[in-house]
Amino acid sequence: MWTSLFEGLGSFFTDFLMVPFLWLSKVENANWWLGNIITFIFIIIAIIAFFYWIKQLQIFQQSGEDVQDTTAHSFLK
Repeated sequence: MWTSLFEGLGSFFTDFLMVPFLWLSKVENANWWLGNIITFIFIIIAIIAFFYWIKQLQIFQQSGEDVQDTTAHSFLK
């Protein structure tokens, strides 16, 4: 019973979930830019998240809610 379950999970992952990545690995040999489109999308998302985070830090610092002393935690006293 367990063997068939694990074989089914392995088949599901290799035959369905990895198909887009296998396609991208084949496309990469023909066109490097198209093969790395997923990486570019993640880099863009990370850059947007970083600038949003910096903006939120500035908002909290300007409003005075940001506590930056080292005694903010009891174990640092």
